Amino acid sequence: MALVKLIEYAEASPEVRSVYDDIMKTRGVDWINNFWKALAHDPRELRRVWANVKQVMAPGALDPLVKEMIYVAVSATNGCEYCTYSHTAAARKKGMTEPMFMELMAVVGLANETNRLANGLRPEVDPQFR
Repeated sequence: MALVKLIEYAEASPEVRSVYDDIMKTRGVDWINNFWKALAHDPRELRRVWANVKQVMAPGALDPLVKEMIYVAVSATNGCEYCTYSHTAAARKKGMTEPMFMELMAVVGLANETNRLANGLRPEVDPQFR
């Protein structure tokens, strides 16, 4: 259950509705997900975060699918259930297959394991890596 009341489109201020409209247009959907509905309690923060999402997740040097898969990896590692589900759905919409997802999760698991080992053992970083 959300810690704040979700702001539905019908009860949103004009400022929030304009962001909601842009989210739906940009994503090609006819609904607003609960993350944005919770964030809408602070319209300036809603607008700022949405602008950052549009800028960072837009096509660039990295393919949009790669960006979504990175988002899934970080969300899974950070334990954010909402973002893991949301960005897994977005990655699947952009073409991520089940084998790709399973391989991604294997890399995430391995990276977390070896990161913890390296952090615990504290070996000096090899000069060739610098």
